[in-house]
Amino acid sequence: MNAVPPHSRKRWLWLVIVLAAVLLGVFWVFIKKSGDAEAPTPAEQAQPRPSLTVTVAQPTRSKLPIRLQANGNITAWQEASVGAEVNGLRLASVNVNVGDVVRKGQVLAVFASETTKADSLQSQASLAQAEASFENAKADADRARSIQDTGALSKSQVAQYLTQERVARAQFEAAKAAFGATEVRLGNTRVLAPDDGVISARTATVGAVVGAGQELFRMVRQSRMEWRGEVTPSEVGRVRIGQKVLVTAATGLEISGQVRAIAPSADPQTRNILVFVDLPRHAELKAGTFAKGSFDLGQSEALTVPSQAIVVRDGSNYVFVIDAQNKANQRKVQTGRRVEERVEVLEGLQQDEAVAVQGAGFLNEADLVKVVQ
Repeated sequence: MNAVPPHSRKRWLWLVIVLAAVLLGVFWVFIKKSGDAEAPTPAEQAQPRPSLTVTVAQPTRSKLPIRLQANGNITAWQEASVGAEVNGLRLASVNVNVGDVVRKGQVLAVFASETTKADSLQSQASLAQAEASFENAKADADRARSIQDTGALSKSQVAQYLTQERVARAQFEAAKAAFGATEVRLGNTRVLAPDDGVISARTATVGAVVGAGQELFRMVRQSRMEWRGEVTPSEVGRVRIGQKVLVTAATGLEISGQVRAIAPSADPQTRNILVFVDLPRHAELKAGTFAKGSFDLGQSEALTVPSQAIVVRDGSNYVFVIDAQNKANQRKVQTGRRVEERVEVLEGLQQDEAVAVQGAGFLNEADLVKVVQ
């Protein structure tokens, strides 16, 4: 095997050293250029970076409803008190309970009628006896009238027959009236519903002996409810009969009603005036429950912003106006009506100003932001 000459080894060594130096130089140039590209310029270093990304929107003018808010109670349109018309009778049966829907003329309760039936039979017998006596007296009077001109009877006898006829007629009419009264009493042993409606209260108990006039049932006539809203004297002038009212019940049910009447005087305790609003029939409406009402007073033009743009801090409402340099300026505003996702701005904002929407709740005064669509 031949040995490599010494001068050849030196040449190869120098080639390796030169190649390594070239590669090291290329690598150094690449690293330096990359570092120069990533390093910010002095101008870039002096410019602050945005602290938050937000969306912006300009206020818009739109028609919003004008509403008057009020509180009140849901009550029965009219309540009927159903009582006993007979005295001293025992309740034999009670056919309805609280919450039952009844029809006019429906039998609600029945009293024991044995005594009343016996009184009716006795009155009927007295009537028959009085009728017979009247017919007999009338026949005698008719004969007396037919022969009074012949002189067969004296004038006093004729007068006596005629008087007996009148007495018998009066007794007959009295017996007829007494029989009618017993029939009415017998009919009153059945307690009937005076109107269509729903039973709201019951005091009738089977077996109880009640007096005439004692209340047995209370019912809501025609199952109709109404809302009685309370408005102040300064507000009542804006309410009109026939006006639409959106009533929100305690269950969250929203139902549309109509103003039926306005009280002519204020309550001496609250100084408020009652407004009576007719409500359509609905199973969720319960008498005596609280409800809120909103009177529809028409529409008016308003400057509105998205509800997300309103930031509540320390009990006040603010918006953040984004200027041309994308800087946030906190602005205190006075808000008004809220309709769906829009809020009316009454004071503190111009129509040509842009406000932050998404992300507004995280901003502070003079924050630099990045605006995105």
